[in-house]
Amino acid sequence: MENDITVKITDREGIVHEVTAPTDMAMNLMEVIKMYELAPEGTIGICGGMAMCASCQCYVDSAIVLPEMQDEEEAMLSEAFYVKENSRLSCQIPITADLDGLEVELAPES
Repeated sequence: MENDITVKITDREGIVHEVTAPTDMAMNLMEVIKMYELAPEGTIGICGGMAMCASCQCYVDSAIVLPEMQDEEEAMLSEAFYVKENSRLSCQIPITADLDGLEVELAPES
């Protein structure tokens, strides 16, 4: 579809999945990860995408410019485990056409 982008997601087992994500459904990256079942049920998006649990933390491995991190996301990551310089909460990354080619890796479960 013309409203779809391609995203590469490395799951917690190290397997790379190249998935298609719709840009016309107001989804975020966490919802795409859940849609493709790339993390066991109940281990990602526990707070429902409210930036309150960090279960959807991922590492951004591409140079694509993401939306600026908001205070809630920054505060949650400051308390999370396994945080790296390129950490983001996937629930705070809306799927837009600008993200075509995005590459991320799921952070370990905490």
